[in-house]
Amino acid sequence: MKFFSLTATEENPEDLQAEYKDAQEIGKLRLGLRRLYFRSARKIFYIPYTEIHRYFRRVMLVPAKLCCGRGDLAIEHLVICDAERELAQIQLPGSHAAKVLMERMGALAPGAIAGMPANAPGTENGGRGESAQ
Repeated sequence: MKFFSLTATEENPEDLQAEYKDAQEIGKLRLGLRRLYFRSARKIFYIPYTEIHRYFRRVMLVPAKLCCGRGDLAIEHLVICDAERELAQIQLPGSHAAKVLMERMGALAPGAIAGMPANAPGTENGGRGESAQ
């Protein structure tokens, strides 16, 4: 497996491999003791919790045709930001997993802000900065 950093911080591959192996898995991502990991194709990206400035849930409604009519499927994502921009949007397996992940992130990244920024484009709540938690 090859590890890629989302920030300028490069770390020892042996340390990354050991932590990734022991990390708690939630869908495509894993929560290590010092870093958050997620898979995309054959790559594993990571970011140290100290480099995360903001994180929040993003729920996207996807229109779907079902056997009994039409409806929307809610797709949950975790969005990770540094001080300037969004670094990653990671799909989660469901709303229960998203809620558990948000609680764990609060403990693992206490210096990061939980919630969507007030000036985020496309907010449906009038731009008040409330996240879909």
